[in-house]
Amino acid sequence: MGVGKSKIDPCPLSLSLGKSHSVDTSQRHHESDSRNSKIPLRDVAGHSSTTELPTGEQRGAEGEDGVPDEEAEEEVFFKFVILHAEDDISEALRVQDLLQNGFGIKPGIIFAEMPCGRQHLQNLDDAVNGSAWTILLLTENFLRDTWCKFQFYTSLMNSVNRQHKYNSVIPMRPLNNPLPRERTPFALRTINALEEESRGFHTQVERIFQESVYKTQQAIWKETRKMVQMQFIA
Repeated sequence: MGVGKSKIDPCPLSLSLGKSHSVDTSQRHHESDSRNSKIPLRDVAGHSSTTELPTGEQRGAEGEDGVPDEEAEEEVFFKFVILHAEDDISEALRVQDLLQNGFGIKPGIIFAEMPCGRQHLQNLDDAVNGSAWTILLLTENFLRDTWCKFQFYTSLMNSVNRQHKYNSVIPMRPLNNPLPRERTPFALRTINALEEESRGFHTQVERIFQESVYKTQQAIWKETRKMVQMQFIA
């Protein structure tokens, strides 16, 4: 994902250009200027962009080897990312807190916390491939947004096309405003969903989020980053 632990900024979910929204997650994360967000290392080498800084600041941000100090910071491979509707940010934060503090599954992130200043497709790619599990927050709001539909189709295709991502997409019906099963898209009905209101919820969580699976995906992610870094250097 290429996001440092302290480099998380709230970001709007709407795909429409010219539509601006703000997200207040200051009670959970310190705000940071989006211009300081790192450019993540992707699975395939793409074009890179640089943050515009005054000449003096550019020199000050670089070490003796010419590599910005930010690159030396540890990047985080998250255990889960929650994809959610724009109106479900508060519910996504609640679920994030439940998984992290109630079950000890951390670190996790919600899509609204992805760095701003980048295209939504890049953020989606970084979110899905920079975490072990992708949680789809199935509420009444989720399928009202075309962008959310695109998110879950893309996530499912990614899990099919990449062997290590198999079974990494987890639909979840939260306590508040859950999407009824009969209105759930067929593609998602084929996957066992987490049902927060069910008595077996705790058992489901413990069975799905296994540390061994996380370690395997993390190792693949690190190796991929090394390969991409070598391509950039070459």
